[in-house]
Amino acid sequence: MPFFVSPLIIAGPTAIGKSAVAQYLAEKTGAVIVSADSMLVYKGMDIGTAKPSPEERSRVRYIGLDCVNPNEPFSVGDWLASVRDGLASCSPDTPIIVTGGTGLYIKALLNGLDAQPSNPKIREHFTTIFDCDGIDGLHREMEARGVTVPLSDVDNPRRLLRALERFESGDCDSASSSPPLMAGAKVYCLTMDRELLAKRIYKRIEIMFDEGLIEETQRIFGNLGVNTEFAPTAAGAIGYAEALAFSRGEISREEAIETIALRTRHLAKRQFTWFRHQLPVEWVEVFPGDSVESMAERISLLCNAL
Repeated sequence: MPFFVSPLIIAGPTAIGKSAVAQYLAEKTGAVIVSADSMLVYKGMDIGTAKPSPEERSRVRYIGLDCVNPNEPFSVGDWLASVRDGLASCSPDTPIIVTGGTGLYIKALLNGLDAQPSNPKIREHFTTIFDCDGIDGLHREMEARGVTVPLSDVDNPRRLLRALERFESGDCDSASSSPPLMAGAKVYCLTMDRELLAKRIYKRIEIMFDEGLIEETQRIFGNLGVNTEFAPTAAGAIGYAEALAFSRGEISREEAIETIALRTRHLAKRQFTWFRHQLPVEWVEVFPGDSVESMAERISLLCNAL
């Protein structure tokens, strides 16, 4: 039986198989799965986001699914708060698996998040100073106000801008208002040959159409009302605009599938790039013929070899 050091974070691009590996491990160990996917938070968007099936969810407890309706805004901070609430109800010895392809969610788990609302006008003022005078200009502004940051942040323009913004907004506490939930956790990022991944993407889209993506899309838009739009994040969900266009007779099924496949490949490329540059990850190669069980065993061995 696989075992691992908790929390275990399994990341990677869409359609690579990380959710199946997480499901397998959770069923074998009794773990709770935290979904780190910005599209799975929306109610009713099930087929088009490859959300775990009702049967899978009956065997494993999930945190981070079905949090809001598609026309409601939902930020990284909102997700982090929902995860914190979900984990609070778990017993201390419950194994935790995090899986998903939304890098900002995973980064928030590891590093925390400054949940203080931003002030665009103040931010714009100090951004202009940074654009003109560089980081030295930000240092002068901070010195004039007596604003300090940790030594590790003195050369980080983003942190300096945020500290100045908080000060000018009347919030002088520059510490993060949302501390890390999983600081130091190891991130295992799945990777595979790009042509193989492209084939998996195309196959998954065909399955989505067969399982009722068109009907799901019509139901969502019908429930929201004709004049109601998706929230900004939900609007970025790949597949629904194409499915809606097909249902209106504007494009063929083949054109819809090809367009969704192209957009999904571009998303996967962005996800690879993000994880390569934004987080320290352990890359785990997925080879042709790998089973879910073999991938789960490999990740478990890597995890416990540390």
